[in-house]
Amino acid sequence: MINTLALYFNLFKEFFQIGLFSFGGGYATLPFLYDLTNRYDWYSPSELSQMIAVASITPGPVGINAATYAGMKAQGVLTAFIATASEVLPSFIIVILASKLLKKFSDNFYVQSAIYALKPASCALLSVVGIQLIKNELMIQSPQQGAGVILFISFMFIAVLKNKDPLWFICFGGLFGLILSVFGCF
Repeated sequence: MINTLALYFNLFKEFFQIGLFSFGGGYATLPFLYDLTNRYDWYSPSELSQMIAVASITPGPVGINAATYAGMKAQGVLTAFIATASEVLPSFIIVILASKLLKKFSDNFYVQSAIYALKPASCALLSVVGIQLIKNELMIQSPQQGAGVILFISFMFIAVLKNKDPLWFICFGGLFGLILSVFGCF
């Protein structure tokens, strides 16, 4: 019982912090989600890569989908609800407070400066996690990962030459994964 309560508390605390400090959308949660792989056994770095891939082609932000997955994997539906709700709760509170204060501080120089400074910081955190995830995936340990690396390099080449919409890459990558799984490659 004590371990279960500790699990509930840890899920709530960690995902509340992620929701509180991840500015910039669902992908801004990635540095925090990656850090959880080192501290808890809720999911592995490889599973995080898979979550990002699936969350990119399913409705909803990546962080919310990852919180739900981590909660489900930790103990089931109740922990999935706790993790998901705790990640959404800070945004809910902040939006309510911000809507009340927006008119009063919208022209404030310090508020505008703080928001302006958060943009590159979020971009830097996202880049670091992206590099770490790519580095983990490039450590080829199976034919499936080899196929993923080839697909990644192909997509990079196409992105540079053809300037395709990112949705094209998401749809094609999902289709490629589906085809490989149907033929028993995954």
